[in-house]
Amino acid sequence: MSGKKLVCVIGLGQFGCELAKSLAVDCEVLALDLDQRRVDDIADFVQRALVLDARDLEALRAAVSPDFDEAVVSMGENLESSILCALHLSQVGVPSIRAKALTEDHASILRMVGATHIIFPERETARRVAAQIVRPNLVDYLPLEGEYLVQDVQLPAAFVGYSIGELRLRTHFNALVIAVRRTVEPSFVFLPSPDYVCESGDTLVMIGRKDDLDTLEGAHSLPPMT
Repeated sequence: MSGKKLVCVIGLGQFGCELAKSLAVDCEVLALDLDQRRVDDIADFVQRALVLDARDLEALRAAVSPDFDEAVVSMGENLESSILCALHLSQVGVPSIRAKALTEDHASILRMVGATHIIFPERETARRVAAQIVRPNLVDYLPLEGEYLVQDVQLPAAFVGYSIGELRLRTHFNALVIAVRRTVEPSFVFLPSPDYVCESGDTLVMIGRKDDLDTLEGAHSLPPMT
């Protein structure tokens, strides 16, 4: 055993193919599709690739077992096939099943037959791009409750010369510093300690709600030090 996650990707369209290739860097990937050409195209990029009809429960059982950590159903364009595939993976005993859906009704049915996570690739990509257009300094958008962001925040001038611990940003702004971009070496400090002293030109990479991050970036005075 390699100790890597064992993941099955079913459906090798554009999304499934790119997902399987990316997963194969860190996971053991089994890629399945009905199309021989698609299987041939990905064979050199994943640990194993097979031509298989996942709508056939017995055929699926022969290739996939409960030992798999995850399975991804990337057959969203064909509702019946994706629903049958999710159902069969559940019957096989795969503990985590992620399924691509086209509509909310499709997603509801997938959940009913055993999918544990629903993927809306176009919706998620559109929201991420929109967030990056609205906030150009956005590092990443986390679609969690409260709209948490990972964002670059230019250090307010009033904060220069004070340590992260002294500023108590988590207490006063409900935000965490996960890294610092600097104008001198080292140019990037990941997970800075509370003793890190902020310098002019520093950019804080922070996670928090957008309103809190806006308040922090617009601060003109120090927060209370007690």
